[in-house]
Amino acid sequence: MQAFRWRCPFCEHNATITDENYATSRFEFNLGSKYKHQAVRLMAISCPNPDCREYTLSASVHDHVNSTPNRWSDLEAKQTWQLIPAAQMRVFPEYVPAAIVADYREACQVRDLSPKASATLSRRCLQGMIRDFWGVTKKRLVDEIDAIEEKVDPMTWAAIDAVRKIGNIGAHMEKNIDLIIDVEPQEAQLLIGLIETLVDDWYIAKHLREQRLVGITKLAGDKQAARNPQKAENDGASEG
Repeated sequence: MQAFRWRCPFCEHNATITDENYATSRFEFNLGSKYKHQAVRLMAISCPNPDCREYTLSASVHDHVNSTPNRWSDLEAKQTWQLIPAAQMRVFPEYVPAAIVADYREACQVRDLSPKASATLSRRCLQGMIRDFWGVTKKRLVDEIDAIEEKVDPMTWAAIDAVRKIGNIGAHMEKNIDLIIDVEPQEAQLLIGLIETLVDDWYIAKHLREQRLVGITKLAGDKQAARNPQKAENDGASEG
């Protein structure tokens, strides 16, 4: 197998995958179905990061055809399934609110099956993030988005409002019920991508900033204690 680059959805580390971290299996069947010869492939990848060691598992089904005499081959995948994680999604840290993660995961899981539903879930996820992170709660999402316009950069705000508008397609029926406006899977994925970006910019960046500041404060305290151990001991005794 030729080594390839890969990003772990659990720890989000970039890695080079080799035979040590990769396994694949396949089986063929016919069973008299109208699709004739079929092949199913399973692929597992284990994260090389020693602090992670999670694995992903995916499956795909292919037409297995006799392309030349005595030579059979699998065509391009007709359908694929992401089994672990349950969809093509990121696994967010536990400090991201559970309700937001749940909506994000469901939006990813139904992206191909029902892009409209996925867009609606991204809209709901976005509303949960605005209420939780910015502390803004109003009757309508459009009013909540307007309330944070001065708090985010213009490009981000425009993208957030776009999620609301596209999500409305799935959340509300058109006045003319004969007018059908579809949301394509790749369009639903764009909305999911924005949710991921906002989680990075709002929750993860804030958490990392807090960790850095705590680390700096602790370092300063340790250095001060090293310079004047007697004072540090007295301060500790007085606090007790």
